[in-house]
Amino acid sequence: MQRRTLLKLGAASAAVLLVAGGTAALLQPGLAGGALSASGREVFSAVGRAVLDKTLPADEGARQIALNGLLSRVDVLVQSLPPHAQAELSQLLALLASAAGRRALAGLNRPWQEASVADIQQSLQDMRLSRLALRQQAYAALHDITAGAYFSDPASWALLGYPGPMKI
Repeated sequence: MQRRTLLKLGAASAAVLLVAGGTAALLQPGLAGGALSASGREVFSAVGRAVLDKTLPADEGARQIALNGLLSRVDVLVQSLPPHAQAELSQLLALLASAAGRRALAGLNRPWQEASVADIQQSLQDMRLSRLALRQQAYAALHDITAGAYFSDPASWALLGYPGPMKI
């Protein structure tokens, strides 16, 4: 394949992804009213299962309670973001919630809630090590928001061996 053909293919692919992502964001935004939409909750719930796999409770009921707490803290975090960052996160989540965006950006063939923890972890690892800065940035946002929101809960500090703030 010639270099020009490859560049044209790359530009066309980027344009298609941009149009698809913009359309998905308009039809089903990742954030609604400054909080996660249903599709945004689905993405963060799945990412939370993968990123926090060994730190979540083993019992399914307790695990679901921990994930619901995570989603509540993500909502609080989102509300503290400036409007432009909320818009970017909403677009990212809308893209990841769509089948085409999930496959193109995350490389995940199965829907988020149907994918195994191992599949999501592999997808996140591929994003982290990708040559494309967009995929790396998407990984960083998902990972940092998930971990930050989860470990901001004082109940999770014992898992880290963190005793809490010093008492004066």
